Order: sequence, then C-alpha cells, then structure tokens
Amino acid sequence: MSDFKTTRDGLAIPGADRFANGATLPVPGGVEIVVTRAFGPAGDNLVGLSDVTFDGHPAVTLRVTVTEADGTERTGLVHLSPIHGDTRKAGMTDIAPGTRCTLFCPVSGRPLPVVDATPEADYCALYLTPRLEGGSQVLLSNVWGHYHSRITDEFELVSAWAFDESPSP
Repeated sequence: MSDFKTTRDGLAIPGADRFANGATLPVPGGVEIVVTRAFGPAGDNLVGLSDVTFDGHPAVTLRVTVTEADGTERTGLVHLSPIHGDTRKAGMTDIAPGTRCTLFCPVSGRPLPVVDATPEADYCALYLTPRLEGGSQVLLSNVWGHYHSRITDEFELVSAWAFDESPSP
C-alpha cells in the first residue's frame, strides 16, 4: 500500500486517510497536501527553482510585482511553501497585508492567468500537470495575506475534499 493518493497525473497527497479510490492510510497529525509540481502558463515547472525548502519540500517560486503607496513598482521573487495551508514564504516578503500583487512565472515572464475574479481577490492559476488544463490547478490569491488558495484536481476541490475525509481528532 502506498503512503499517499496519486491521481492519474501524479498529484500526490501524502497522509490522506481515505479517498474515493479506496486507499486507506494512517494519518499522524492530520492530512497534508504537498504540491510537488506546479506549472506556469508556458509549461515551466516552478517547484524547486531555488534552494529554498519548507520542511524538506522544495518551494514554489513566483515573480511578484507590487505597486507601493507612492506609486513606485517593485518586483522580486517569492518562494511559497508547497504545503497547502502553510503561510510561510521567503524572498521578497516585506509587502503590506492587503496589497494587490501581480503574479508572474519567473521562467517565461508571463503573468499567471486570472481564472476567478472576486471583490476580495483575483485567483491566479498554476497548473498541476504539463497539459496546463483548467481542471487541475492551484489557485493563488493575488492579495498579500489573503490565505484562501484552492487546489483542484480533475475539477474536484482537493484541498477541501481531503480535509473533509480526514478523521476527527
């Protein structure tokens, strides 16, 4: 028996208790979803571009542009924890909470596509497979400090689904 759920495209969800495919696993301390591959709009894998890690997992790297209150623009790399729900970041992190950011692929320079615009934030897509399909994505909020990202796989909301399937404490 494996120690994580793997979808047909290789999305791994370590520590999941029970999934639709029937795999039953022990859950020490709860469910943890780790993004092991995240592709930008040109198909570049953004996991492991730097030597930054979080709990041993390579970071997801983005290029972020912010406009300061005085109108000046600043751009830098931000390394996100690949662990869903983990708010740790490295790199250019001196951004005021609530600041709207523009998110780019650091390899191709292309902006991440906005796939859901809400009054609170726009959600930008990273793809979980090299096919760059809308059904398997990490959706990142473009507002600094707005921690409402989502993970979908084959149009299922994995981030919510996995937590619903975990055992009660």
